[in-house]
Amino acid sequence: MREAPIAVFDSGVGGLSVLAEIQQLLPNESLLYLGDCGNIPYGEKTPAFIRERCSVMAQFFAQQGAKALVLACNTATVAGVADLRRDFPEWPIVGMEPAVKPAAAATRSGVVGVLATTGTLQSAKFAALLDRFATDVRVITQPCPGLVELIENGDLHSEALRQLLQGYVEPLLAADCDTIILGCTHYPFLKPLLKQMLPQGISLIDTGAAVARQLQRLLAERELLAEGPVRAARFWTSADPAHFRNILPVLWHSTGDVQSFDL
Repeated sequence: MREAPIAVFDSGVGGLSVLAEIQQLLPNESLLYLGDCGNIPYGEKTPAFIRERCSVMAQFFAQQGAKALVLACNTATVAGVADLRRDFPEWPIVGMEPAVKPAAAATRSGVVGVLATTGTLQSAKFAALLDRFATDVRVITQPCPGLVELIENGDLHSEALRQLLQGYVEPLLAADCDTIILGCTHYPFLKPLLKQMLPQGISLIDTGAAVARQLQRLLAERELLAEGPVRAARFWTSADPAHFRNILPVLWHSTGDVQSFDL
């Protein structure tokens, strides 16, 4: 069971940023990844639809012999993680949430910015995070329509992307934010561009590394940490496998076996 793979899924390719953090922290683990790219973005779908997708993908990973599950998607976590923990009690399951707590602790100006999808910013879970951890700081939220779609196409550098991102960042800087939360798993891929655009001293915070640490802790508790040998990561997508294969060298910095996933 220790050598069984860890399963990770997202609505698209954004969760590859989380997969990379898991691989870096747990290099002896074999990894499975499913991008539900045929249904992106989840933010425009109903909670019932997302719960159904989460269930279908979890059942698929159970058939693949996975020992743990990571929901590398804020929207899927909000909609589906409670049902998955009920239906798959044998698995350690880790979800995502925006990094409000560490950002509130890190800010010096007392103003925190959040770049996120509209769905995340409107969720009750995000409101609860603010109520719990951000009572002493000012939080400026910025929905970012269009960013996910560009990143899904492997666009990390174009002038169109730069202009879109500049428009989202400017209100945060105008409000004196010194800490910016990357509230979507796609956005860590924009860190190099953001660091070019932002003044020095602005902190960028995402939750990928924290998710990997939580996964490590849960696996250790259950004596499920692998000792190797590692099998190559395997990938599935509900959209065009050829497109996903083309994206992998850009976002995963490697090629990989990509198969089609459908119901």
